[in-house]
Amino acid sequence: WERAVLLRLGKFRGLRESGLFVIIPVIDKVAQFVDQRIRVTDFNAETTLTNDTVPVSVDAIALWMVWDAEKSILEVEHFDDAVILSAQTALRNAIGKNDLSQLLSERDRLGQEIKEVLDGKTNRWGITIESVEIRDIIIPEALEDAMSRQAQAERERQSRIILGTAETEIAEKFAEASEHYVGNEVALHLRAMNMVYEGLRQKGSMVIVPSSAVETMGLGALGGLTSFGRGVVPQDVEAAPVEAEQGEGPQEASSD
Repeated sequence: WERAVLLRLGKFRGLRESGLFVIIPVIDKVAQFVDQRIRVTDFNAETTLTNDTVPVSVDAIALWMVWDAEKSILEVEHFDDAVILSAQTALRNAIGKNDLSQLLSERDRLGQEIKEVLDGKTNRWGITIESVEIRDIIIPEALEDAMSRQAQAERERQSRIILGTAETEIAEKFAEASEHYVGNEVALHLRAMNMVYEGLRQKGSMVIVPSSAVETMGLGALGGLTSFGRGVVPQDVEAAPVEAEQGEGPQEASSD
């Protein structure tokens, strides 16, 4: 994976693979040892304006490798620095062509565009770009707070829409159920009595029923029966006086 670029009197002599090889002192010179494995380089673009004039800072990484050691040495000086500077330039250009929303939601597409631009430039240097990945997009704190409030407002709007839809469906079901009680007073009375009964079954519950409904639906009897079942005597019921018949009990004699 390592190649030595050999020069003789300043001219390219050839490549030498890893291991021992012979050179002539003073005449021959090893220009550089080139690592041909895949490399990982991080680069960034600080405070760059997007297409909608939002300042952002973007961090990214590039995976690249040298496939031709001869070109990487003879065609460009310090090819590793050239790759980093070219990547930063391509990243800044890509940021300026896209809106903030596109940068946040289309990172893969942005990385692919940078890769294609960068690969077209470095290919003549004997270098190929394997991939470019966007690691982080940093936006101003004030804008981040505004986007957070906007997202929260959108979530609240969705929840209200869902709640309104549910209430509409419930109202439609109530309307369908009411059709069964039209012209059927007995069914309506039974339904009302059942609702009151279910409310009275719970401990500590209080059910307020209009007096007109009590008289119309006969709910007074139901309330009395429920109270009797709990062992409570209604306050509005008074004990009837009982007259004793003659000869069945002691009678008090009045004295003048």
